Amino acid sequence: MPHVSDLTTCILLGQEAAPEAPGGFASIFTNPFMPFLLIAVLFYFLMIRPERRKRAAVVAMLAGLKKNDRIVTIGGILGTVMNVQKDEVTIRVDESTNTKLRMQRNAIARVIPPEGDAVAKGES
Repeated sequence: MPHVSDLTTCILLGQEAAPEAPGGFASIFTNPFMPFLLIAVLFYFLMIRPERRKRAAVVAMLAGLKKNDRIVTIGGILGTVMNVQKDEVTIRVDESTNTKLRMQRNAIARVIPPEGDAVAKGES
């Protein structure tokens, strides 16, 4: 008597190949996972990629801080950088009384370009 696995192999080898589906653009959408893949690609290009670019710009701005840069904090305080340390920045907020504030580096929202650069770029 033949062994069961031999019969299974004979039966499987004797089957005909399944007919191939017609190729083309329409066959892409017959895959049930394709809508999820398209949503994931759109999510990446509309949400994740722009956020990474924005974060890279902020990191570059904070890494380029130097003395005498004019800045705006996330709380809206205007000041001039007096000292830059690893995670801490000292800013002068009042010229007449020489008032200084120490704050975390990541509390800086943006660097204000000097007036000469703003005029050269055509900004007002």
